Parts: sequence; structure tokens; C-alpha cells
Amino acid sequence: MHDLRKKALLESGKTMSRKARSRPESALHSPMVSPTPSRGGSRAPSRYASEDEANSSSDNEQSVASSYQLSDGSDEYQDGDDDATAAQPWDERLKDNIVGLLDRKRSSAAVRETMLSGYCHLLRHNYAEGRLDGQINDLLPIIMRSIRGGSTTEESVLALKALQITTISMESDFIYGRTFQHLKGVCEDSGEEIVKTESIIAMSVATMCGGGDDHDAESLLTFLTDIVASDGASIDAPDNGPVVTTALVAWGFVASQLDDLQSPASEAMDAFIEQLDSTDVDVQIAAGFNIALICESLREYEQENGEVWSLDYNKPQLINRMRLLTKESSKLISKKNRKQLHQSFKSVVTSLERGKGPGYSTALDENEREFGYREKLRFQNISLTIDSWALSVRIEMLTKVLRGGLATHYTNNPVVKDLLDEAEAEALCRPKNGKKNDTASLKKGRKAKAARNAMVF
Repeated sequence: MHDLRKKALLESGKTMSRKARSRPESALHSPMVSPTPSRGGSRAPSRYASEDEANSSSDNEQSVASSYQLSDGSDEYQDGDDDATAAQPWDERLKDNIVGLLDRKRSSAAVRETMLSGYCHLLRHNYAEGRLDGQINDLLPIIMRSIRGGSTTEESVLALKALQITTISMESDFIYGRTFQHLKGVCEDSGEEIVKTESIIAMSVATMCGGGDDHDAESLLTFLTDIVASDGASIDAPDNGPVVTTALVAWGFVASQLDDLQSPASEAMDAFIEQLDSTDVDVQIAAGFNIALICESLREYEQENGEVWSLDYNKPQLINRMRLLTKESSKLISKKNRKQLHQSFKSVVTSLERGKGPGYSTALDENEREFGYREKLRFQNISLTIDSWALSVRIEMLTKVLRGGLATHYTNNPVVKDLLDEAEAEALCRPKNGKKNDTASLKKGRKAKAARNAMVF
């Protein structure tokens, strides 16, 4: 019976921690099939993934060597605008989209979906704060109306994405106050999995980029911790893997920007450790990354203040548990997911044992030196070294929202620039006419392994 139940849980895409499985009420009341079944495209979005990852010939070329990737290549809500074929300049098309959205009385749900889709595309791939400043007071209520009362799920989801991108595109101190409670209500009340996940992302972005303060951030962390600890039941999404995973990722994004993480970390650590026993690989990995983020914050606090940060957990036991996950061999987990699980927890174990960031390689080069940090975010002629968990979770959230437009926003958007300010940037020499220079050839052997792990978009 145990094996059959575990198999059913895996096939349904649900998560259930060891604590949840031990509760009698969980067995009695949790349906074997989720009331909002997970679609293939609704699994947790990729770590640094992009809707444009197939466009490797783009001028905004990006690549990242990453030990962990969650796939989001089948987003059903694709952007409806195409810069390559449009005759109008992008700012004129954006103006037309905004005018169309504001004329809600004479628009249908299908028209609003098209307008929102084009709006999202244009804001992702262009920095448009100057075009939004004079329109935001009229535009924000319209977006919120589509979020709260969209005629279709597609309209609500696209409106949530529009709010996320708008918030990151502006240096605003009022978006949080005008949107957060509505977003929380939508997250709790909606019966759609994807509306819940996009609401969670919108809440985290509004809090950290739209005018929320530290108290607001800690309150959101408590809300997210409740989702994780209850396996989604606190927002009426019991045993829902994508919802729990998104809550974990959002927790990391918010926590990475707080100076004092002691109280939120103490509150959340047990919930994260319990989720290491989840039947959903994405939940396990996201929980492991948040544990690594907490331990990184603990090290930094003690180094900066010379004080011991008391956190109640058994570090050796935790590392041993994670080491087992690097060798997980269950046939109930796909080969791809097993590989992902192994690579992810090898990175976490190395981080906890060596006090390093994500993706640190202890392998030796030809000079008997450790390769060190292998995760890079590259676009145009810039390479960012991802050497901390705080930086890693911020990049993940930015890529969820901006996707293939991250390069443009990193170059032009002060909000994004500030979020990635801690990253060590290196200028790359790009050979002209596609010819390799001598320096690139000399480095080829050393970087070959990293290149095989790189994602290009």
C-alpha cells in the first residue's frame, strides 16, 4: 500500500512531507488526485530558464552554467507580440497596448488577453519606465481588475504577469500598498493552480520592488512559510507541488534581501527540512536551496558581527540526509529528475561543508587548483559569477519575470541592476566575424566542461 500510494502521489505531481503523511487527517481528507491537477507546463519554472532560450542567435545572448534546472519550456501563456516582424517602433506599440487596456468597456476578454500579452512582451524586452510614468495611475487599476475579475483564467494570469513586469520596470514606492492585499486574496481564493503560483510571484515582487518595508517582507515570509509547512493547505492547495515550490522560491527571493534573517529563518527551517522528504523533486530541491541560503546568511552574520547566531538544527545530521539525496536511486523518479536531484544536492552539501556558494567545484585543474565557481550568467560581453545563494535566488526570480529580457533590463534598469549589484561582473572579449582568437582557444580545454552545462538563450 505504501508503494502504491507513493507512486500515485508521484504520478499526480503532488507533494506530501513526512509530517503531513503522518497526520491522520491528511489520509482522510487529502484527495488522491489534486482538485487542480498540474499541467506539464505548470511545473516550477526553470532556474535561470527563459521562454526565449531557443533564440540563441539573439543579440542579447545569455548563458548560464547551472547545477539545477526546473523546466518551463511549455508556457501556455506565450507573448503575442513579435519584435522581429512588427513595423511600428516598440514604444508606439506599447502605447497602443496601453490605450487598448484602458478602453476596457469596449473590449472583450480575447482582446484584453491579446493586449496584455503584447504588453508583457514589450516590457520584458524593452526598458519602459519613461513610458509608464504618466500612465501608471490609470493602468494599475485596470490590471488589478483583470487579476481580480478576469473573464478567463488566461486573462487573470496575463494580468498577474503584467503586474510583475510593471513593478520591476519602475522605481515605485506605492505599488505594494495598492496591490498586495488584493493579490493575497486572489492567491487564497482562486481555484486555479497557475493563478496561485503567479500571485505568489507578484506578491514577492511587489513587496521587494514596489515599496514594501522590512516588516512587510517578514510578514510575507510568514505567509510563505505557512504554505510550505502545510503542503499548500493554508491557501486551499493541499499537496500541490508547483504551489509549494513557488512559495519556496519566493521565500528565498524575499529573504535574500533582508539584513536580519534570524527570526524568519528560525521559523522556517523545520518546514524546509521536512520538505526534503517530499515526493516532489522540485519541492525537495527548492527546500534544499533555501536551507543553503539560511546557512549562508548565518555564516555572514557571524563573520560580520562576531556573534553566534543560534539556529536549532543538527548540521551533521542534515548534511547526511542531503548526501543521501545525492545518491537517490528510486525507480519512481525519472532519470532526468534523479540527475537533477543529485547535482543540486551535491552543490548544497559542498556549500554546507565548505562554506561556499552554489555550484562550487572542488575538482582540480591542470595546476592542481580547484575550479571553484562554475555557474555564470552571460549576456552580450558581460559575465556574472554566481557565487552566493542570495544572488542565485534573485536571478531565478528575475528570470521567471523577465525571461529573455533579463539582459536588456540588467543593462538599463536600475531596479535589476540593484538586485544584482553584488555579482562580480567580467567583461568578455567577443571575437569579430565569428572567428576564435588565440586566447579563446587556449581557454577552450579548461572551460569545455562548463560549456557543456551552459544554457544558451
